[in-house]
Amino acid sequence: MVPKGRLLLIGGAEDKGENKVPIAAHNKQFVHLEILKELVSEKSLDDRIEVITTATGFPMEIRAIYEKAFSKVGYTNVGFLDIHTIADTKNTEYLDRVNKADTIMFCGGDQFKIATIIGGSPISDAIYRRYKNDPKFTVAGTSAGAMVMSKLMIQSGGTNEALIDYDLRISSGLGLIEECIIDTHFIRRGRFGRLAHAVISNSNQLGIGLGEDTALLIRKGRKAQCLGSGMVVIIDARHIEQTNVSDVEKGDPIYVDNLRVHLLVRNCEFNIHTCKLSYSHLKPIEDE
Repeated sequence: MVPKGRLLLIGGAEDKGENKVPIAAHNKQFVHLEILKELVSEKSLDDRIEVITTATGFPMEIRAIYEKAFSKVGYTNVGFLDIHTIADTKNTEYLDRVNKADTIMFCGGDQFKIATIIGGSPISDAIYRRYKNDPKFTVAGTSAGAMVMSKLMIQSGGTNEALIDYDLRISSGLGLIEECIIDTHFIRRGRFGRLAHAVISNSNQLGIGLGEDTALLIRKGRKAQCLGSGMVVIIDARHIEQTNVSDVEKGDPIYVDNLRVHLLVRNCEFNIHTCKLSYSHLKPIEDE
């Protein structure tokens, strides 16, 4: 089933209107608050946005930061769902708010907390159902909140210079997108190796590496539009010709031949199913 809703995957450190984005001074395509302005599909400033703070240990601080940023955008209808236990996911008030929201946004922190607390819960089921069926519904996530959107999720590890077998932990995410593994803060934190390792070990998956203040807006589960001031790296392991990943022993490094990489910047579109990239100086139009 082709999902009717939108996914907004944000690489973290998105511009919040405070001129703290390092690349802004150098990239002439920088657009102030560009990513946060995409949280609602119809550009209606009073659409309901609910921010889920499960991933963070500092929900009040996150609330203050986003209240200030959303005020600069002009949003007037924002709530925060402090879901931090499995019992919270069964709260009927929270579930009602999810069902009435126009946009659900997961903040950053620890993606494993989101997956273990919200995964498989009534809250998760409601988000999944609305994403699949409601063309006016958006699911957004920044940093850990983006990483948890996939079916297979990087839990931890993968930080060595070489790709070392057994160094990377993969677990289950929320499953809103099934054919991609997502990593964030990708350029600044040097995470190419761990995302490459993840897709080499799961070659039916594309790797999406999101730079800071950069996002992919995905429509119909396949059409991805790059936003923001940085870069998105797509890693494709489906054409590998040589690798030792299937027979290395614990602690051995992994090699690979013919790993494909695509680099996306603002105004690039990428079809996740066909792996075709296109670029336009004009903002891409909505799907028919």
